[in-house]
Parts: sequence; structure tokens; C-alpha cells
Amino acid sequence: MSVVSAVADNNRDAGVVEEICGYLTEETPRSYFLFAGAGSGKTRTLVEVLRRMTGVLEHENGNRFARSLRMYGRSIRVITYTKNAVSVIKGRLGNNDLVVVSTIHAFCWELISGFNDDIRTALIALEEARLEKKMAEALAKPRGITAAKQRDLDEIKKGIEGFRETNVFIYHPDRETYGPGALAHKHVLDVTAWLLKNVPTLQTILKDRHPVILIDESQDTMKGMLDALMNLAELRSTNLTLGLLGDHRQRIYTDGHSDLPSLVPPGWATPELQMNHRSQRRIVTLINRIWEAKLEGRTQPAKGVEQCSRTEKTGGVVRLYVGDTKLTSEEKVHGERWCSDQMRKASDAAAWGKGEYQLLALEHKLVATRGSFLDAFGAMILLDPNAAAPTGSGDNRGPAAVQVLLNELAQLEACISADGNVDEFKATEVFRRYGLLDDMPVDMTARECRANEMLQAIECFVAACKNSISTVGDVLEPVLTARLFGVDDRLLSAFMDKSPSPPAPGRGEDESKKDRMRRGWCALFASPWNQLQKYRSYLSGHSALATHQVVKGSEFLHVMVVMDDKLAGGNQISYDKIFGGTKLSKTDTENLENGKETTIDRTLRLLYVTCSRAEESLALVLWSSDPAAALVSIKDSGWFNEGEVVAIP
Repeated sequence: MSVVSAVADNNRDAGVVEEICGYLTEETPRSYFLFAGAGSGKTRTLVEVLRRMTGVLEHENGNRFARSLRMYGRSIRVITYTKNAVSVIKGRLGNNDLVVVSTIHAFCWELISGFNDDIRTALIALEEARLEKKMAEALAKPRGITAAKQRDLDEIKKGIEGFRETNVFIYHPDRETYGPGALAHKHVLDVTAWLLKNVPTLQTILKDRHPVILIDESQDTMKGMLDALMNLAELRSTNLTLGLLGDHRQRIYTDGHSDLPSLVPPGWATPELQMNHRSQRRIVTLINRIWEAKLEGRTQPAKGVEQCSRTEKTGGVVRLYVGDTKLTSEEKVHGERWCSDQMRKASDAAAWGKGEYQLLALEHKLVATRGSFLDAFGAMILLDPNAAAPTGSGDNRGPAAVQVLLNELAQLEACISADGNVDEFKATEVFRRYGLLDDMPVDMTARECRANEMLQAIECFVAACKNSISTVGDVLEPVLTARLFGVDDRLLSAFMDKSPSPPAPGRGEDESKKDRMRRGWCALFASPWNQLQKYRSYLSGHSALATHQVVKGSEFLHVMVVMDDKLAGGNQISYDKIFGGTKLSKTDTENLENGKETTIDRTLRLLYVTCSRAEESLALVLWSSDPAAALVSIKDSGWFNEGEVVAIP
């Protein structure tokens, strides 16, 4: 291939930027959906469009559009999924007062903040609809409304009355908010979507501020919010132009539409980025084959552009290792080390022998098991399923009610040296940071008494932390008794409640939120304290294993993906079914017949996401319930070349 031909192939997407600028500056602007696969240069394309549309780069139509924005005091709104993505886009774009970049939560709150009466109306309407739906679902069951279900319904009713009595609502897009009128992140998205559909004034405010809205990672954007914006864009009277950027093959959250391309209106433009600038050719070929696969149980259409690797990236190493899931966790870890050594030999990359590769797990429970913090993680899941695990949004703080465990106590524990002594200067800084020294008594006698009480509590805290068999409850005892830190009322109340844990619900049985929470608190207080440090590392993204949510949008030279259905913690995904080690379930078959999303659909997307993180080499490790059957099925799939599939000895 000639140099000119190679350059042309690598620049096959060069015209997409100008194509999009054309849509946005037509006499009647045109909304669009940009299909942008893994490693396609989506962010670069977005930034280049913005630079032209705001006059940063010379562009006749863009300059005219920029002058119009300035004349009317308007701006282009860019909505993306994470705060990290916001920083990346802003960093590449530079100072530009004609573009506002934010997360979707910040965008929504900016739009509705202060409209307390409208927020209240929306919340009540949404909760009344949820109550009606829950009641209908319960009544449709043979047992009707059980006592546990009635408690949940009563809780919804109580919440509705609470909204009626709230005058001012508060929220912060970057952290949890507490107290009267505090809104959860989901509330803000739901309320904004409802108001955009039902309050014309808000529609006018939006289009007057931002005539163009560009949504990054649109495949994972909440259905209700995306539908509201798409409906507005279809109303020509609103003069709102919408640009969606994304790849439905990389949807990993249930909030997004299952097949976004099929919902794009006929009049919209559909530009495409065909290149994959990230990965070597062998890896690009594999992810293309994965998505095109005609698998039993698949309902989602194999739509999507076949990607092309860069002409100079002609190599790449791929291997699939298959082992028996009946092995112990220790034996599996040993097997995975064997796999990494095989990858070192196959790729000639020393990184595989030094542990310098990214290890990905496809389930949080697998990470918790391998990371030895399963008890703590299981308790957090019961307390708050939506906050217990990293989400990829950057807001990985864990359940709100246990923040003192993850912050204050973690920082105080860090003041303890290896020999068990406390660095008093550092400890004092921790207390000062959280305002605890501001509450010391003025009277000297009382002040000395309080100081002694705190010192004794710290000694007990240190002793508990150093004891390898201490539980979370053991460590909390002196902290709560001496009131060393302010704690959430829910944690304090649960700790004081000495009632036993309710039994776990049987198969098909309802469990009230109250019982689930109580089980979570009991499990947390009984969890080994040393698991909390590991759990905190996991939340911050510093554990050896990471999940697909955490690495969404990231790339690594070498990647190992560990797949183990035995530790999946549910039946939503199954890699053994994808690779032929397990047959479809009755539920899979029913979903297939009804055209609903199946286990195969969900698993295929997650496999696509994880495989497409790799730049140079990729190892897939499947722990199968039937390795022999899986090996036969894998050979028949056509995904892998001769010698790329290996049985783990």
C-alpha cells in the first residue's frame, strides 16, 4: 500500500466534522445521531465541531452562527456522562464562552433550580404514578398485596406527603445532599424530563438559552430525559437542534434505550465514524465479529458500522483461555497467572510477566470475592444497591448513610503508625477538618474532661483497628459512645437497635425496604473491619480488578478479562451462555419469544465494551461450568483463529 493510500485510509472520517457543521448551520438546522464506536475519535470530532461553530477556527457558516449566539446571549450546550469527561472536553476546547459543558445532572438542575412549585408538582405526579403502578403489579400477583409490599406502598405515600409539605428543594450535582427538601440524583432527572414535557415555559427557557444541545454517551442517557429532548427537537416551533453522539453497542446501564438507532427520527442525519484508532487490527476484527454474531437468544439487531483499524496497526494478540469454574478462588487466581505467562510468550510483551496489564472483571461480586471484601460489599448492596458499587460517573462514594466509615474513620485510621502509635498532629488535623474542635467546651474543666473522653475513645479505636478480627461494629463502638464524629442518624439508629437480622426472603417472596435495610445494617456491623479498606480502594478505582463500569471510555495496552458466572451475583449476564458452556434458561426463551432483552443481549454488549479497551493484546479468561462444551462451541463460532483458544491445565 502506498503512503498516500495509507493516509487516505486513516483519514476516512476526515469529512465528518464538516458534515456535522453543515447540519447545524443549514437554513433549517438538522438534528443528528453520530455513530461513534470504540476508539473512533468521538471527543476529537466533538471538539473540532465546536471550534468551528463558535468561530475559534475560521469557518464561514460557523462564524455567522457564532455571531448569532453572541447577539442573543446564547450558547451551545454539551452534556456528557462524567465529570472526568467534562474536564477532558473543556481541556481540549480551551476557554470558550459560547459553549457550556456539564454533566446531565448539572444541566438539569441549572434548568429547574428555583422552580420549587413546579418541582413539587412533578415529584407528586411521578410518585403517584409509581404508587399506582406498584399497586397494580402487586394486585396482579396470586398473593396480592403482602404485608411487606404494603409497607413499601406506605413508604411511597409518606414520601408524597413529604413533598407536599416541602417549600424549597435543594440539590448539588456533584455530591449527595441531605436535610429537608434534599433531592436525589434520579429525582432531578425524572423531574426535569416531566417538566420539559408538561411545562411550555421551561421549553422556551431551554431553547432561548441553548438552541443547540449535543449529548455525549447518548446510549446511556436516561430514557425519559432523552425522550423529552428528542420530542422537543421534533417540534420545529421550539427551534431546538439536538446532536446525539454514542454507540449503542457500548450501552452498559439499563437507564438508556436498548436500541437507540431505531428511535432516531427519519428526518435526522446519521453520520458515522468508521475508524478505530485505538486497537491493533486483530482486536478490531474480534470486536467486529462479536457484534455481528448470530447467537441463539439474541434479540438486539446487529446494527452498527464495521470498524477499521489504522493501516499501521496490523498486529495484535488475542487469546481465549477456558477453565473449570468448579475450582476454588485460589486455584483460579493461579490459573489466571498461568494465562498471563502464556500471554507474555505469545505477545513478547514483558508487561504480562510484570503484572503491568489491566485486569477486568465483568461483575462487582467477582471483584469483591477476589478482593476479599465480599461481606462488606454484600452489606453495602443491601443498604443502597445504587450506590454500593462504582458507576463510571466518577461519583463513587458508597451509600450515603455510611460516609463516616468511608471518610472520617478512614482518615483517622491513617494516622495510626505500624507500631500502633497515633500521629497526634495528623489526628488533630482530621478533627479540625470536620469541625469537631469547634464544639469543644469553653469552660476549662469541661474542656479537659471532653479531651480525655476523646483520647480514651481514640485509644479504643486504635486497639480495635489493630485487632485483625475486629468487626465494623467493634470499631464503631468507641466512636459512637464518645461522639468523636457526627454520624448519619440512620447509622446511629441502626447501631442502637439490637434486634436480630430478619431472615432473607425465599425465592419469589417480597421483602420490604425496612427488612432489607435491617439485614444490611446487621451484615455491615458484623463485617470484618479490614474489609472496609479494601472496599474503599475498590470505590476509588485502585483495586487490582476493575469492572466495565469503571473503565468505560478508558484504554490500556494489555487487558485480561475474567469471566466467571459462578460469581455473577445474579442472572442478568452469563458468559457461559455466550460461549456455549450453558444452555438458555426458560426466562431467556420467554424473553426471546416476547421480543424482550435477553441475557445474551446484555452479555454481548459488556463483552464488546471490555474487549474494545485493549490496544495491543487481549486475554479472555472463561471459567465455564462445562469447559468441553464451551471449547467446541467456541471453535464453531468463528471468532477466533487457530491456536487462539487454549484450555487451562
